[in-house]
Amino acid sequence: MPIDTRRRRIYADTSVIGGCLDDEFRDMSTALFDMFRAGAAIMVVSDIVQNELQDAPSAVRDILLSVPSRHRRMVAFSPGAANDLAETYISEGVIPRKCLEDAQHIALASVNRVDALVSWNFKHIVHPKRISGYNAVNSRLGHPILDILTPTQEVQRYEHRCR
Repeated sequence: MPIDTRRRRIYADTSVIGGCLDDEFRDMSTALFDMFRAGAAIMVVSDIVQNELQDAPSAVRDILLSVPSRHRRMVAFSPGAANDLAETYISEGVIPRKCLEDAQHIALASVNRVDALVSWNFKHIVHPKRISGYNAVNSRLGHPILDILTPTQEVQRYEHRCR
């Protein structure tokens, strides 16, 4: 059986970028960004991430830009499928309205059919009950099941695959 050489498309939310400068999350966030820089995976980011980084220190913004453009894809949030999907997550109680941007990250990743979304947000994104809720909505509405992981899980998955 031939090996799948297609690179994984991984949506990185803002917490992963900031994680590169955080003592607790630095090692695994940096390892993930090393994968992106090397081209082992395609980093997918959105205009929501860019907006969230506008007021961040330049060192944080520079992390995003350290990934060569050939290994980075931009997706834009606009009225339509992603907005409707985010609103459905909220209306069905998967995530509270006050966390609209988190719902939008999940929706953007889903409608753009990425392979995974990585985050350090354990309360609203990388949370087993919420992941089940997001994927139940996705499945019912014809969107793919989304692999939602921490950077640690994604890096370990990659390392296991390379053995």
